This record gives sequence, C-alpha cells and structure tokens, in this order.
Amino acid sequence: MTHRISGRTGALAATLGAALLVPAVTAATPAAAAPPAVTCASAKAGLADQLKKDITAALANRTGTVAIGLYDRSTGTTCTLNATTAFDSASTVKVTVLATLLWDAKKANRYLTDTETDLATAMITQSDNDATSTLWKQLGVAKIQGFLTAAGMTKTVPGADGYWGLTQENVTDEQKLLGLVTAKNGVLSDNSRAYILKLMGQVVSDQRWGTPAGAPSTVAVHVKNGWLQRATHGWRVHSLGTFNGAGHDYMMTVLTQDDSTMDYGVTTIQNVSKAIHKDLVPAAAGTRRYTPTSRPAEAFVAVPPRG
Repeated sequence: MTHRISGRTGALAATLGAALLVPAVTAATPAAAAPPAVTCASAKAGLADQLKKDITAALANRTGTVAIGLYDRSTGTTCTLNATTAFDSASTVKVTVLATLLWDAKKANRYLTDTETDLATAMITQSDNDATSTLWKQLGVAKIQGFLTAAGMTKTVPGADGYWGLTQENVTDEQKLLGLVTAKNGVLSDNSRAYILKLMGQVVSDQRWGTPAGAPSTVAVHVKNGWLQRATHGWRVHSLGTFNGAGHDYMMTVLTQDDSTMDYGVTTIQNVSKAIHKDLVPAAAGTRRYTPTSRPAEAFVAVPPRG
C-alpha cells in the first residue's frame, strides 16, 4: 500500500504509514493475548449476547493488543473492549485534524480556503502525510487541544514536536469523535459533519480495508485507517468507520498494536468487523458484502516535517 503524496516526491515518502522515523525498526514478537473480555449491551433482544459471542470468536487465537468500540443508534447497541487503553494514533488522528480545522474556521465564520480544501482532501482520501503536517503546523497544538476539549476527548494527547502520528488516543475518545461527525451537535456544524463524511467516503480503494470489511452493500461506508511500525509494540494498525443505511446508523473503532506485521493487524480488524456487520445488519440472500479490493503491503516508516 502506498500513501499518495499529491504527485510530489519519491518512493520513501510515498509509502508512509504514519508519522515517525524509527532508525532501527525491529519486528516485535507478539505476546500472547489474554482472553478478550468484550462487553456489549443492546435494546434489541439477543443482539448483545450474539455480538459478544461473535467478536470473542473473531479474536480467538489472535495475538497482540486490541481495543474495540461499537455504537449503533438504531438499536441502542454498544460493545467495548479495552476502551481506555492508549495507542499511538498513526494516521487516524487525521480525522481530528480535519475536525479541528473546520471547528476553527466556523469560530471565525469563514469558509476553508482553496489551499485548505486541497490539503484536507489529500489528508483524508489519500492519507497524505505532508498535507497533514502542513495543517498541523497551521493549526498549532493549542487549537487542536481546544477542539479536543470542546469535543470531550479528554484522554487524547496531541503528539509533541510535530509528531502528530504519536498523538495518544483511545477507543472512548475516537467513538466520541465519530459520534460528533455522525449526529447533530454544538461542536461541529452540519456542513462540517457532511464534509468530513464526504471525504471519509472517498478514501482511495487500497486504503478501504479494516472496519468496512463485511459491510453490506445496503449501507454507506466512511473510513479512515492508520498504521505505524515502531521498535516497541511492533505494528500499530487502526481503523475508524461509520456506516448508515438499511435502517442502521453505527460507528466502529478498532485499534491494535503488538502486531507482527501490518497485514496481521488488518486481518484482526477485519475479522472483528465482519462479525459486527453480520450481526447488526443481517443481509438478505444475494446481498453483497464488502470485501477490500487489495491487501496492504507493509509500509516504510518515515519522517513528517517537524517545522
């Protein structure tokens, strides 16, 4: 998998996964995971038990650390696992960067400039790291923290020294963010929410893996993924997704680390996602379920501009 850099520079920068150079990256051997303790609740009879059973089965024999958040407004359903565990955000923080940009522009009662629009589009649809670094520098940590405070994302800590991919996040806060993106609220305007969903719905095909896996063709899919390898905790591989249609309106966050390879983390996320989609939206005979069009290649890890 490659990150597109708007036609700008060479192979190393074009294959970024997130935000940090680790001079001697080593492949970590995953530690054996404790049996997952998934907690689910639902207003729909039997659904919570089914989800707990199927998510637990999807994680059987998987190593590494996994955190899960699910919320379906239509059935009042929630599932959580390790919801307060902190992870390096990798590129999932780009949704927060876009939300901050829109929140700040609304406060100033202005539209995004053409340059900001181009940067935002590249950042979300192509996971362009240079665009993210430009917007991160423009906004500054104070504005990003201002948005996090307004959003109630109290455990999210912006990465220091320009390393936005090392922002600390957890499932609880990412689910709060997705909740703001998908329902009317006083933090993000309706136009801002629609714009974020539009871009998350236009992510390039080779980055549409993760939480969309197994979604029925009757629901609209919006996704943003992140991936990063470091010498400790191996690969972090994450996926944020929102889905609406077929009488459902739901959002999902799956964060992982201690993955031996990027592909291993992707498979873990997709196993969980397939179970969730199947239980929430049982498809009629003949309904196609989404299968990602390609498997991601392991990406090089490189440096974003710090300036």
